[in-house]
Amino acid sequence: MALKASPDDQALLLDLQAFDTRLAQLDHRAKSIPEIATLAGFEKNMVAIALTLAEQKGGLEDITIELKRIESDVVVVETRITRDNDRVQSSSSVKDVAALEQELVALRKRLGDLEEIELAVMQRMEDQQREVDNTSAQRDALQSRTAEIEVEKDASLSTVASERMVAAAGRRAVEEKVPADLLALYEKQRSRYGTGASMLRGGVSLASGVKLLENEMQAIRAASPDEVIMCASSEAILVRTPESGL
Repeated sequence: MALKASPDDQALLLDLQAFDTRLAQLDHRAKSIPEIATLAGFEKNMVAIALTLAEQKGGLEDITIELKRIESDVVVVETRITRDNDRVQSSSSVKDVAALEQELVALRKRLGDLEEIELAVMQRMEDQQREVDNTSAQRDALQSRTAEIEVEKDASLSTVASERMVAAAGRRAVEEKVPADLLALYEKQRSRYGTGASMLRGGVSLASGVKLLENEMQAIRAASPDEVIMCASSEAILVRTPESGL
């Protein structure tokens, strides 16, 4: 047997559908607030910055190791120069002194070369440290901005949650007035097709936007007011009102 429900009870379904539509809109809004996309973009940027920073710090570490090696070589050469100078001062052998002087010339040249290399490496280290500092500053600025957007996101979600709470309360109030069998049918159709009730206005089913054929309108006119009619195009419960054009 076809389900029966008073016109007033059927009209309640339109209110229920309005609340369900509102709730769906709020859920979509919660998932698509601008801050979420902004934070996703920030996250990608943060990953890129982290990779860049890791590479830069790795390069800085390599330069530091290179500089320490050169500084160690400088110490070795300086030690040898000091030793040879002491030996020149204490040696009484002209041959030994000549050999030491020749070695000192080579050592001083080597020291000069090392000091030039050391200065170049120190400049590279300074440049690399500057890059690390700049990238670190970018990371810190992005982290700060991310924190600000997180606060904005939470505020937006809180607003949506408050609106949703009001809509959910309104829905419950309407739901309590709908007969159980009519509500069950509404929920079944809504879960299957996305819409539980559709208003018939001017011969058009608003859920689908489809204008009913004349034979369909005649069948609806012939149906009793308490008969629950299904919309052929949307599979929702077709609710008749004074605006239906019957």
